Amino acid sequence: MREREREDRAKWRELVAEQMASGQSVVVFCRERGLRNWEFYEWKSCLRQVEAGQFVAVEVRTAKRATQLPPVAPSKAIEIRLAGGRSLVVEPGFDAAHLRALLAVLDALGEGEA
Repeated sequence: MREREREDRAKWRELVAEQMASGQSVVVFCRERGLRNWEFYEWKSCLRQVEAGQFVAVEVRTAKRATQLPPVAPSKAIEIRLAGGRSLVVEPGFDAAHLRALLAVLDALGEGEA
C-alpha cells in the first residue's frame, strides 16, 4: 500500500472512531468538521469491508488444573491480543460500538509504529 493511501486510511479510521465515540450523528459530526457526509459514509464502508476481510489468528488452549488450588469458575472474558504487545480483555455485556471505536483507534496508532 502506498504511503498516501496508508495516511488516508489512518486519518479516516480515526475520524470514524471519533464520530462513534462522540455520540453525534454523522451529519452533525461532518458539519462541525467541514467533511462531506457522502465521503464519510464511503470511507466508513470501505474500512468496514477491509476489516471484515482480515484474518485473525486464534489459539485455543486447554486449561491445566493445579491440584493445590481450588477450582475457579471459568471466566467468560475474551482477551484480544493486538500487534505491538497490546491486549484488551472484553467482559460479557460489553458495548460493541465502543469496542469497535477503541480497536480502530489502536489500529491507527499501530500503523504509525510500523
